Amino acid sequence: MLKKLAASPVIIAVVLALVLLLWLLSGDNYSAKTEEPAAQQLPEQSLALVETRWSEAEPYQLTRVAQGQVLPWRRVSIKSQQAGTVNQLLVSQGDKVEQGDKLLRLSDEGRSALLVQAQANLTLRQNELASAQALGKSQFVSETELTRLKSELATAEAELERASLAVQQLEPVAPFAGVIDRRHIEVGDVVQVGTELLELVQIDKLKVTAQIPQQHVKALQRGQQVNLRLLDGRQLSGELSFISYAADNATRSFYIEVTVANPELLRIAGGSATVEVLLPPVQAHLISPALLSLNSDGQLGISLVNEQQQVEFHPVTILSADNEGARVTGLPDRAHIITQGAGFAKPGDKVQVAGAKP
Repeated sequence: MLKKLAASPVIIAVVLALVLLLWLLSGDNYSAKTEEPAAQQLPEQSLALVETRWSEAEPYQLTRVAQGQVLPWRRVSIKSQQAGTVNQLLVSQGDKVEQGDKLLRLSDEGRSALLVQAQANLTLRQNELASAQALGKSQFVSETELTRLKSELATAEAELERASLAVQQLEPVAPFAGVIDRRHIEVGDVVQVGTELLELVQIDKLKVTAQIPQQHVKALQRGQQVNLRLLDGRQLSGELSFISYAADNATRSFYIEVTVANPELLRIAGGSATVEVLLPPVQAHLISPALLSLNSDGQLGISLVNEQQQVEFHPVTILSADNEGARVTGLPDRAHIITQGAGFAKPGDKVQVAGAKP
């Protein structure tokens, strides 16, 4: 009996705990059925924090650079047009000559005598035709005879012209003003038709040739200023004088020529030079290359903040890159560039600007 009374408080406590638990459960179940649950309180979303700076566009001189070759304005190899022996040299290597100056003399080889004979033959044919025409008026000479005499006169005139040209070609002349750059013969040499005698170059004006990639040729125009840098550091200026209309089949590049004045007759023909074609200036921003990124379409650009404190992505074109930074176009003349935090916001997002650097 005593043991039953001692255990009864424990039993009573357990029963009371079960009753209390059932009551609590029944209350929550009832409230869930009769009351709408309270709305979930979401934490307030904060704006992305970015750092920015203002950038002002400045004029930038565009150039197209290529490696070129400096050539004489004109170069010609003077060859013998008659066979003979070199009797006299009238110029030496390095001499300046004017157009029409005689350069050397070849042996006559009887050509002067042939010229005298051709002149006499022409005079004879002229007199014969004149006499026949006078008789023809009295109908003592037939039309056939007159035609034959006219043909012989024409032949005599052609022979005289050939003989006269042969004598002239014994003394070759300079076809243009220039400098004797090479002499391939000496007095006493026997030459044949086609033998190289001298090489004449015109270098008071030079021609620089280069190849321009097809993606750059549309920016070129005749008359544009060109800067030239020689290997020894000297600089010259010229003018773009020719742009080919068809690209090279192998390189897909376009041939250009630059005209350069060389009044001092500098010895630079045949060398190489860096060609810089100056294009019209454009407005460009100088930025750090680290600010460049790609959008979802794969376009290269920069993120800006507009007046509504929203992010904008502007595609850009890189004009140049050096130790100072990259110069780009495609931005407004005055741009509010995000320098830090652009990766935490996408275009259209509103952001909080930590501070704008002037």
